Amino acid sequence: MDDHGRSKPTAPTLYALDTNVLIHDPNALLNFEEHHVAIPMTVLEELDKLKSGKHGVAAECRQAIRLIDQILAGAEPEDVEYGVPIQRGKSGPCGRLSILMSKSAAPVTWLPETLNDNKIINQLVELKTRNPGLSVVLVTKDINMRLKARACGIDAEDYHTDQLVDDVSLLSKGYHDMPGSFWDRVSKVDTRQDHGRTWHRVQLIDNLPAVHVNEFILDEQGFVGWIKAIKGDELVILDMHQEPLLHQEAWGLKPRDIHQALALFALLDPDIHLVNLSGAAGSGKTILALAAAIEQTMVSKRYRRIIATRSVQGLDQEIGFLPGTEAEKMEPWLGAITDNLEALHMEDESTHGSVDYILQKVPLQFKSLNYIRGRSFQQSLILIDECQNLTPHQMKTIITRAGSGSKVVCLGNLAQIDTPYLSAPSSGLTYLTERFKDFPHGVHITLQGVPRSILAEYAETHM
Repeated sequence: MDDHGRSKPTAPTLYALDTNVLIHDPNALLNFEEHHVAIPMTVLEELDKLKSGKHGVAAECRQAIRLIDQILAGAEPEDVEYGVPIQRGKSGPCGRLSILMSKSAAPVTWLPETLNDNKIINQLVELKTRNPGLSVVLVTKDINMRLKARACGIDAEDYHTDQLVDDVSLLSKGYHDMPGSFWDRVSKVDTRQDHGRTWHRVQLIDNLPAVHVNEFILDEQGFVGWIKAIKGDELVILDMHQEPLLHQEAWGLKPRDIHQALALFALLDPDIHLVNLSGAAGSGKTILALAAAIEQTMVSKRYRRIIATRSVQGLDQEIGFLPGTEAEKMEPWLGAITDNLEALHMEDESTHGSVDYILQKVPLQFKSLNYIRGRSFQQSLILIDECQNLTPHQMKTIITRAGSGSKVVCLGNLAQIDTPYLSAPSSGLTYLTERFKDFPHGVHITLQGVPRSILAEYAETHM
């Protein structure tokens, strides 16, 4: 099977990559095993146009171009046309990379060549006409382009290599709700006390469905357990006690339900380096993260500063034309942060005065995603909002910026993706949730309900 889950044909397939695939994953051309990867000349031209500047896709374009150059460096022109072997480290070459050009003076034009997409499809039609036995597949994240290619007799598919799940409903929620009592499912238990904490080593009658380290167990009797180790049908569980969890407080904010309580616990735990909070609009993701961040920079002094950023359409473009400093340019995009600061200080005599005071006193820095590359943030709490709009590659770029003593908090809602060519299964938030489900220093919680207002809750369920 190849990376796309297809059975290996007798002869290698030629996969032609569209520009959006190389932007989504600049290393995409390395992920087709023994097959032939072709980059249409039109795609190189599009990468060239997009490679300059600070907008979000420019760095991806530059990385893709560097990788193509690295593979084709020193090759003769006829080799570039035929295909240059792709080196795979110690395992040696596997598959070939070529640049695809029209060969005939009057190429087959099934579609008008006013659009670059049409030029690429026409090139593939011409290639297939010249080589009737060749299996040609267009790989693009553009649904409409896939439809047009199929209409012209060319196989087309999405890029699935970094898509780890087909159905996001199968993603871990970070906890398991048990009907009745959890202890009814236990055949053997060994309980011990250690530094005031209660640990249970339990053997289950029936295996729980796909449990992972750092997930929580909740039952209807009020038991809250934190899974800290898994060995076959044996679990090591830390007894969490529901009452203390629900009475936690961060910067005056108390959790409204057990799911918010678990999220706040993870946000305040120094041994947890990555917190991933997902959930519907108004479920409390941003306000919990912000309260915990201020608490740990102003009161406990665990972190020196808060780095706040988010991905939305528009932020991926240049922010240079806006007046003011980087922080002032970022402010329109980070209204969610200031809105939540106001909510935290709603009871104060002067809400605006409190918010202004906090913004002056708290070491809170608003950063554009474009300026995070190449940075390293030490002893910082890095708050990334709207994570559902990031590609897996962008998510990796940001999380690898975390230096020693730093914590990363990712917030997102898979129902609100605004980025073209991204869907819930291919979102960086989905990729992060799946990749880090066994990370011993990471916690993922899907928050429930819409406590924002009765109106918001009704809208979420009925519209």
